[in-house]
Amino acid sequence: MRIVNRQITDQAKRKYTDCKKSINCWITECEKVIWNTTQDIKNKYRTASFLHNNIVIFNIKGNTYRLVIKVAYKNKTVYIIWFGTHEDYQKKDWEKADKGATDE
Repeated sequence: MRIVNRQITDQAKRKYTDCKKSINCWITECEKVIWNTTQDIKNKYRTASFLHNNIVIFNIKGNTYRLVIKVAYKNKTVYIIWFGTHEDYQKKDWEKADKGATDE
């Protein structure tokens, strides 16, 4: 998959130095795969959560951090939307989130 908005994960690696390795692993794995469906993601990341509009939430470094992306399956592109702590993630209304990709 092609990854867009890497500046978000770059900033996260500087801010949350304890998760740098976990973020790098996720990026490397993401670049090596092609996701055609949500099931493709679920097969690898069993704890991933799926919202409307192809938004996917990943647990990073156990349950400490969250990575929120939007997947454009047809374009084979992942748009990084947000990264932060589990606590900060819970403060946001992700059901209203509609940023990044469309599946065109």
